[in-house]
Amino acid sequence: MHDRSLEQGRTVQAPTKTALSALRKILRKTELNSKALMRETGLTPSQLIFMQMLDDGGEHTAGSIAARMGITQATATALIHKLEALGVVMRRKGQTDRRQVWLSLTESGRKILEIAPDGAHAQFHAAFSVLAEWEQLMLIAALERVADMLGAEDEAAAVLAADPMLAPRLDADGDVPH
Repeated sequence: MHDRSLEQGRTVQAPTKTALSALRKILRKTELNSKALMRETGLTPSQLIFMQMLDDGGEHTAGSIAARMGITQATATALIHKLEALGVVMRRKGQTDRRQVWLSLTESGRKILEIAPDGAHAQFHAAFSVLAEWEQLMLIAALERVADMLGAEDEAAAVLAADPMLAPRLDADGDVPH
């Protein structure tokens, strides 16, 4: 049975409309979360995730954070420059290898992490973690399939595998591409 509404010149079936509506709700929640984060802290979600990873265990190299987030070194460098300019991240040259640069949060950075809203990622993580394993696996399979359908199969895989926090792939400016 076809719905009479048209999307890009084609008739859309009712299940497709329902799926697209669910995707729009997710995108809207993500957008609202990003705006709230920016309003509360002045940070983008990508910058917050970078800082949260830095907060996990002291000093890190840009390369180690880039690998965990699934971003390039150039993208990590752009994020670091922005975070340094905000005064929330600092760099230090390695003592034994001066070519190596270690990153850590400043006191200001730690304070921002304390006030940052939990947002959609934490809400999803809390709700997802209480699901039965079979339901988690079913949702993972469905979400991976949706990512494949949208041509995003490789873009977020490294982030999802590396960290329990969900994070999008970043562009060279450290922002989520549109």
